Amino acid sequence: MKNSILNLCKVAILAVFVSCSSETEEIPEVRKAATDPFNGTTSDKTGTSERNPGPGGGVMMQAFYWDVPAGGTWYNTIKSKIADWDAAGISAIWLPPVSKAQNGPFSMGYDPADYFDLGEYNQHGSVETRFGSKAELLSLINTAHNNNIQVYADIVLNHNSGGDLEANPYTGTNTYTDFDPASGKFYRSASDFHPNANVYNDEGIFGGFPDLSHSQPYVQDWLWNRSDGVGKYYKNTIGFDGWRFDYVKGFGGWVVREWNYNVGGFSVGEYWDGNAQKLQDWVNSTNRTSSAFDFACYYRMDEAFDGNNLNILASGDMLWKRDAAKAVTFVTNHDTDVIWDKMHAYAYIMTHEGYPTVFYSDYEEWLDKDKLNNLIWIHRNKAVGSTSILYADNDEYVAKRNGSPGLVVYLNDSNNWVERWVETNWSNTVIKDYTGNSNWEPTTQSGKWVKIQCPPNSYTIWSPK
Repeated sequence: MKNSILNLCKVAILAVFVSCSSETEEIPEVRKAATDPFNGTTSDKTGTSERNPGPGGGVMMQAFYWDVPAGGTWYNTIKSKIADWDAAGISAIWLPPVSKAQNGPFSMGYDPADYFDLGEYNQHGSVETRFGSKAELLSLINTAHNNNIQVYADIVLNHNSGGDLEANPYTGTNTYTDFDPASGKFYRSASDFHPNANVYNDEGIFGGFPDLSHSQPYVQDWLWNRSDGVGKYYKNTIGFDGWRFDYVKGFGGWVVREWNYNVGGFSVGEYWDGNAQKLQDWVNSTNRTSSAFDFACYYRMDEAFDGNNLNILASGDMLWKRDAAKAVTFVTNHDTDVIWDKMHAYAYIMTHEGYPTVFYSDYEEWLDKDKLNNLIWIHRNKAVGSTSILYADNDEYVAKRNGSPGLVVYLNDSNNWVERWVETNWSNTVIKDYTGNSNWEPTTQSGKWVKIQCPPNSYTIWSPK
């Protein structure tokens, strides 16, 4: 979330705390997720078609950027692009928070006030959200499903904003913790936030917003237990197929675990940290019910491509190297955009393990859409199997995927053409560069070795012709 939304908060809370909540309870064996972007299984929601995303798995589109145009037009903008995204190979879209927030028509949704107002009640300055009406949201989701594209909701569970002042018996002050939503659902007061009579704090707060207390049974009921609660309403009535959980450093992994057990759907958490071990620990804290964005990969790519040291791609610790099935890889998002050499980065995430994400502005505005479409196709059709790193130095990096058909990716960060002999998975086989950056079509030797090439500051991706 952007710092600009912090000006909206009305409460001054000073620090990040350590939780004493119930995440130490014995947890059951993880159930198989209803939505698996790696093998093509889709949501169990009635009416959603099944579409195998290809042997390499699906590709997610982050379908917004920070401060998209206000005025309630964004859902219709995304709806108009669905057919083209489907043709390009996008298998899921991630939407911004859909509920009414404190800043109403100007909010990007990360200051949630009424989880059940999706753009139909006149409160906080508007009926529609910044992105549109509930009817337009439903039309977008229906259009995506008709094009075999899943839809993930951005869920903000850590904090709320936009409540009225009330006397808070736990702080001895007046706090903005009186929430009387126009939807008539999930009224909240001081006892539903930190501190309260049962729990003083959890893992963290964000920017002074009232910090929702997930240990309170009433809060649990409204978030994930009730059949008409937030999670089940979003999934079973609105039609969302999965979740992107915002700022999961602010509460225990058990919260996401319980949501996923009770609601279902694909799940990815924003644990913003470049330490791959911490990302793995967070995934494990959800009993492996959730994936995590691979911030470790993100920061290592920046060091490698912008720092002209591709050795880091071989030596750097990343979540996909530890737990590929739970790694969602990305090149940029609405919060952070530090990688300048983006095409190398997209070539990397589309050829390596993990669930790759394309950023809306990269795809629609900033980069070559044809080249991105080519990489999406390669990911879905060729990027199969485990990864072996074949060579790395400052300027060159070569890796292969060991499945069928598999591929060899050659990244070149120098100003010269380069060539290299590599050991492939294929004997006596004609291979080609599926990016079109090289017109070579060499034949691998009986021992699987072959010479490949790569243009200056570019990439090639090789697989049987």
